[in-house]
Amino acid sequence: MGENRRLAAVVALAQGMAAAHTPRESWRAAALGACRALEGNFAALSVWERERGRLRVLVNVGERAPEEEEFPEHEAYPVHQFPEIAEFLHERWASGGEPDAWVETAEGPAAGDPGYCHQRVAALRRRGRGCCVVAPIVQHGRAWGELYVARASGAPLFARADADFATVLAAVVSAGLAQTERLEEARRLAFTDSLTGLANRRAVDVRLDEAIERHREEGVAVSLVVCDLNGLKQVNDTLGHAVGDRLLERFGSVLSLCGAMVPGALVARLGGDEFCLLAVGPSADEVVKAADELCRRAAELELGEGVACGVASTDDAIGPVRSARRLFRLADAAQYRAKALRADRPVVAGREGPEDPVVRLADEPSPDPGAPAERRRFRGRRP
Repeated sequence: MGENRRLAAVVALAQGMAAAHTPRESWRAAALGACRALEGNFAALSVWERERGRLRVLVNVGERAPEEEEFPEHEAYPVHQFPEIAEFLHERWASGGEPDAWVETAEGPAAGDPGYCHQRVAALRRRGRGCCVVAPIVQHGRAWGELYVARASGAPLFARADADFATVLAAVVSAGLAQTERLEEARRLAFTDSLTGLANRRAVDVRLDEAIERHREEGVAVSLVVCDLNGLKQVNDTLGHAVGDRLLERFGSVLSLCGAMVPGALVARLGGDEFCLLAVGPSADEVVKAADELCRRAAELELGEGVACGVASTDDAIGPVRSARRLFRLADAAQYRAKALRADRPVVAGREGPEDPVVRLADEPSPDPGAPAERRRFRGRRP
């Protein structure tokens, strides 16, 4: 491959990773870009999990063997079977003078070091591949994992120049992975409440909009629990905000624990003393059961005065739900009623007959037609 083609391949690899929106997309772009750049027919990206002593495959692309999944859940190999990922970096590469990447063939070693690796050779033969080039991926001066590209049996073998080029590609992949990790961290912070570590209001809004769309198209059940932590102001006023923050954190842990009872539930702090749980798929009864447990556990907290909890679910008799706003209004109205009644159990919208007071309250026109549909519009009103 000429220098211009190799330069173009490096640019294409970098652009592909830059365009990725998720870690999986980034892994796939890295493996595909390297496979094309080295004119291989298969490529894989693996991470070295030091704490488990294994290489875990993140993605397989190209002509995969029957047992090779694109994004495998359980494909991992003990690192002692492939010691070069640890030894080659620290004992050879750090001293300089040799190519970082190396080539193995179905017949034994080829260009570069560390040389014959029985497991790799056996894998090449078993999967009908003639050779592979392996390039360690380095981040912060340590081995992060490896890039692996193979060619089919009968294709030209990789040469030393290919090993050198694979080293360059691995460096590009390393930079792309670091950028993906930075973006993921930024996204995580944007959708996470800093005090409790739960999701925040922005995350709920995004997930709820998606959930309502699925409900309209597929009829999937969507349930929302809105809860208000009672007594936080008194704790703040008498014991200080640091103690109030500990109460919020403790309740967040309780909410997370109860949310685990509902498969796939999102638990969040909306702000201040308000929290919520969003479930997509499970039945309303499953969600109400978790909310009931939440009320029980919150009442047992050393601080605070329990929680007022409201539930609204498309599973119940609440009428058509065509927008996230309406489901929020219903859950908030149920929570308001629970607070006004000092209920120690959740109030569920749509379960008090045809003239359900929660549904009626939620669907009443706002006293100020020009005002936005704020969640706190029920506060200060009579039940």
